[in-house]
Amino acid sequence: MTTTREPQPATASASEAPDSQTVSTGRLTRITQHPLFVVTTALIVLFVGFTVVNGPTFIGVPNIRNMLLAGSIILLLAIGITYVIVTAGFDLSVGSVLVFSGVLSVVAMRAVGAEGWPAALLGLVVALAAGAALGAINGALVAYADLNAIIVTLGTLGAALGLAQVVTGGQDLNDVPPVMADFGVDRVLGVPLVVVVAALVALIAGIVLRSTAFGRHTYAIGSNKEAAVRAGIPVKRHLTTVYLISGLLAGLAGWLSLAVYGTTNIAGHSLDALSGATAALLGGASLFGGIGTVAGTVIGNAIPVVLASGLVIAGLQSFWQQAVTGVVLIGAVYLDRIRRLRRTVRRPKR
Repeated sequence: MTTTREPQPATASASEAPDSQTVSTGRLTRITQHPLFVVTTALIVLFVGFTVVNGPTFIGVPNIRNMLLAGSIILLLAIGITYVIVTAGFDLSVGSVLVFSGVLSVVAMRAVGAEGWPAALLGLVVALAAGAALGAINGALVAYADLNAIIVTLGTLGAALGLAQVVTGGQDLNDVPPVMADFGVDRVLGVPLVVVVAALVALIAGIVLRSTAFGRHTYAIGSNKEAAVRAGIPVKRHLTTVYLISGLLAGLAGWLSLAVYGTTNIAGHSLDALSGATAALLGGASLFGGIGTVAGTVIGNAIPVVLASGLVIAGLQSFWQQAVTGVVLIGAVYLDRIRRLRRTVRRPKR
């Protein structure tokens, strides 16, 4: 006599399935701990706080426009630094590259009379070429000579700034074509053209890093250089290109800085690399490589700008900006450490 086994109730296996509320809670936790969410929340809190403290002056159109202009120049540097940090490198030289590119740009424009768009465009080409050349030198020394990125770019920082002072005799140059100065103040729908340029660069850089083979190779090199070599990625050439991009963007920032301020301002960019690195790290980039987004950098870049503007309007000296930027950078590095520890804890044991 055969017996049939009765089917097990469905509720027995259902009890092993994860609870929907637990899944929702876990998803919410991941969202709230995401670097982009954290930095966006911090920016909103800062903006609201300074609006309450400083009133209409802080949220007035002139101040918003000034913050956008100040942030746009640094954003270009921060995007280049983000690319470099994603490869587990670093670039301390961008501020000096900006100055050197601006100086050569003015020299070139002065040589052709510093009048009209032909002179301005010549200055742009020279600035981009100078920045790209210094960036390529950084990349070649890091990739092919296998030198430490911090030491290399620290050396370039001093060399580029020294050469700029040699060319100018230590004096700022002000021979900017009027059309270029007009470009620095012109607006599209109330938005300064310089801000529009920076936004377009950020958009293109974000797409390249996120959605192209170049971006995937950049992340791969930062995550594991040896594995990238075994995968057939031309690591040395790619690293050189990444540093070249950082220098190229610094050159563009140098030309735009001339358009906005009308002078090379040799002594005014000593903290630019610090500000750019702060933006990248606040936006979620990791000093250990393999992690970082341009979108995060854009939002992270806004925090020091808002802090500096809010503190100045509140009556504090502008020198506080240096202290605040340093403190924020330390905080960003600490957040990077916390994120790495969380990833280590969550990594499944084998």
